[in-house]
Amino acid sequence: VIIYGDLPKNKENVIYLSNHQCTVDWIIADMLAIRQNALGHVRYVLKDGLKWLPLYGWYFSQHGGVYVKRSAKFNEKEMREKLRAQTKAETPMYLVIFPEGTRYNPEIPKVIADSQSFAEKEGLAILKHVLTPRVKATHVAIDTMKDYLDAVYDVTVAYEGTVDHKGQRKLAPSMTEFLCKECPRVHIFIDRIELKDIPEEQIYMRRWLHERFEIKDKLLIEFYDAKDSKRRNKFPGKSVHSKLSLKKTLPSLLFLGGLTASMLLTESGRKLYVKTWIYGTLIGCLWVSIKP
Repeated sequence: VIIYGDLPKNKENVIYLSNHQCTVDWIIADMLAIRQNALGHVRYVLKDGLKWLPLYGWYFSQHGGVYVKRSAKFNEKEMREKLRAQTKAETPMYLVIFPEGTRYNPEIPKVIADSQSFAEKEGLAILKHVLTPRVKATHVAIDTMKDYLDAVYDVTVAYEGTVDHKGQRKLAPSMTEFLCKECPRVHIFIDRIELKDIPEEQIYMRRWLHERFEIKDKLLIEFYDAKDSKRRNKFPGKSVHSKLSLKKTLPSLLFLGGLTASMLLTESGRKLYVKTWIYGTLIGCLWVSIKP
């Protein structure tokens, strides 16, 4: 894990804005939070369909996740109410938002082309390595929690090994590929932004957010397309090869591994495991359909 920029050592209440390429992006937020002793504070703004995930859909909701629908179906009031409830309860906040709304996937060029056409139509800069960001969820989150937040983290993520022999971007790694080290390194650029430097009105915040994604695009152009090969596969500026000590990772591994093994090694444990998935999923789906 290679980190660039200004990641504070201490935990903060933040909104985390990042480009989005694959499911590993979710884990990148955890990688940064654990380095600030804030792992349990991570919460996500997720697309509404994910609330039907077996067990996890209910878990994310209960852990402070916010499900949102896209475009005209976006429910601003519902999102504000959930965020207000959490700030009122003084819930630690490390709220992850992917403003692109979907993944940047080189294998689906139509999505990229549509995004660029929309930017051109709106008079915005056309972006190459990221999609045109959507501002609604970001604006609601910042506006609702502006007196509660310490900062906004603008995060840009790039995965090594995602360029083919012709120099074209490939699909970012799946979770399995990432865990099997098919992506040798992940590069993470963090820019900590003060709330006072972000416009409050949505129309101006939209322009600000697009400008932030222009900066991301320039970083990624340098990473993937730099004419000097020595400048590729890294972001500009100083970096730190960030390792974690065993004491930060081993206890949770032993706890989770031991708990799972103890269930799966006995007949009664296996039955409980299966019932948890079946009934937990049914109850969870019922819960999130009644209570947003």
